[in-house]
Amino acid sequence: MEILQIDGNLSLKRTVDGGTEEQRKAVQAIIAEVRAAGDQALKAFTEKFDSVTLDEFRVTQEEISEAYKTVSSELVDIITEAAANIRTYHEKQLRPSWMTTEENGTMLGQKVTPLDSVGVYVPGGTAAYPSSVLMNVIPAKTAGVERIVMVSPPGQDGKLPAGVLVAADIAGVKEIYKVGGAQAIAALAYGTATIKPVDKITGPGNIYVALAKREVFGDVAIDMIAGPSEIGILADDTARANEIAADLLSQAEHDPRACAVLVTTSRTLAEDVLDEVYKQLSQLPRKDIATAAIEDFGAIYVGADMEEAIGAINQLAPEHLEIVTENPVELLGKIKHAGAIFLGRYSSEPVGDYFAGPNHVLPTNGTARFSSPLSVEDFQKKSSIILYSEQAMNANGAKIAEFARLEGLEAHARAVEARLK
Repeated sequence: MEILQIDGNLSLKRTVDGGTEEQRKAVQAIIAEVRAAGDQALKAFTEKFDSVTLDEFRVTQEEISEAYKTVSSELVDIITEAAANIRTYHEKQLRPSWMTTEENGTMLGQKVTPLDSVGVYVPGGTAAYPSSVLMNVIPAKTAGVERIVMVSPPGQDGKLPAGVLVAADIAGVKEIYKVGGAQAIAALAYGTATIKPVDKITGPGNIYVALAKREVFGDVAIDMIAGPSEIGILADDTARANEIAADLLSQAEHDPRACAVLVTTSRTLAEDVLDEVYKQLSQLPRKDIATAAIEDFGAIYVGADMEEAIGAINQLAPEHLEIVTENPVELLGKIKHAGAIFLGRYSSEPVGDYFAGPNHVLPTNGTARFSSPLSVEDFQKKSSIILYSEQAMNANGAKIAEFARLEGLEAHARAVEARLK
């Protein structure tokens, strides 16, 4: 990490990763094998990649009950409260179907329908993510999705992390499978004897999961192809260096390719934050991961004034944006591109990750320029409704037919004219 002046080539040093040719071919082979051999392929890939042999993939009620014995009652209460906050926030996103009636008797509207089934991928590996369970499942439940399937790679003990199972139970998941990687995505997309296919797949994962989601897109819907986590912080000289450094590191510890960037108008703050970052790095349990991220994808930019700094932030379009300035709310209207915006000293990014209520599944790699956080709408589809009246047809039919002939579609024109007096 170094201190740089803002210039026209400001960058989050992103890693837009489409995978290597070898990785893509490996994923394609896994998907083909799961489509051909089903559960047998899932079992073989679980042995190969997770080093565990499973006779049954589905999590039992006994395993969920055992998870509750492992997790403290205090933590169960915290997860329950977080789930309630997330549910309350997402309930405000619900939109009803609607109809309008015009004087000529025409009715136009939109019918909002929940998806029938959704698959949620919860990553394993270097950490357990109960929060990912809540953030993917609760908006789907709120939307009215009847069947929600959760998949996650098992540990070498053949189990899923207790916190993940407790979160799934609190969120209301009834169908959970111990399978991960590209093979899990293939099972959700195409089905096996054990896992029936779904209509949409959401949730983060490693490069193989991301590539698998890309491969099956079109046969099923997906939420997004997410890149490594990223944070941008906009700060002035009122910010506290130790807090800013801690927030930068909160994303750096996710992944060696995570991006952490400070944009500030204060050279003094920039220098103090740089010192604090390396001081705090040495005390982190995941310091090797965080150090790699800070060294390769971390930066501090100093702008001449706040307008220049805000322009830089809009250019970056970060997944998470913290505004830690004297009057952060006053700057909100000038921010055009960010996945989630955290205002003020006490709105540290982890508040949004776990507890506040808004979704933490956010657009990365600059896609906040045109994408939004995961929401209830991602688990619904909309149908247009047209009830055209005889009066409207007689008034507008000739115009519609003429428009159709403009495009060279004579049968379209005749279909309308067949109804005209």
